[in-house]
Amino acid sequence: MSRTPGPPAPGKIAGDPERLVLNVPAAGEIVIFDRSWYNRAGVERVMGFCTEEQSKKFLKGVPLVEQAMVESGILLLKYWLEMSPQEQTRRPKDRIDDGRKVWKLIAMDLKSYSRWFDYSRARHEMFAATDTGFAPWYVVRSDDKRRARLNAIAHLLGRIPYDEPHSDRRPQVRASSPPSVPRDTRRPRRRGWGRRPRRRGARAVRSA
Repeated sequence: MSRTPGPPAPGKIAGDPERLVLNVPAAGEIVIFDRSWYNRAGVERVMGFCTEEQSKKFLKGVPLVEQAMVESGILLLKYWLEMSPQEQTRRPKDRIDDGRKVWKLIAMDLKSYSRWFDYSRARHEMFAATDTGFAPWYVVRSDDKRRARLNAIAHLLGRIPYDEPHSDRRPQVRASSPPSVPRDTRRPRRRGWGRRPRRRGARAVRSA
């Protein structure tokens, strides 16, 4: 799991491309980058931690870096968890009312809540600049957390190529023989009321 530090002070340049190059996976490795790697296009831009010029420069350079990663053989998958405005309102309120979840709430969340339309505009511009054919974005509806996680996992596994195992390499499983049953085993007698069985060859005789 790889993430960047918190947003820099206003006007300070963060070396995101340099840190990204240091965290790219080697052969056989898997690295998960959280949303902080795109902060320059989102929270830093909306909350004033960077200038518009710095944000546009970041959006212009991201496709070049991602293309270099893909051309080097890295399988790059980008997921955006999308929430409705109603769910975006419910979750912070739930954290405020529930003492077990209040630790998840930070001052930045409350400030960001009032900037919904600014975040939406930044999101649209980020998609327009970084949703490319070699590294597209996959949008996951995340109002239902459990379904969102299952859908993301299923899609991720479906995008990873793998070779089908050969039939001669599959382990041979021998069917075990059924357990032997003793010949003198009899059905236990039924208790309680039951219909008396008729004998073979017996006939009902009507008395005179």
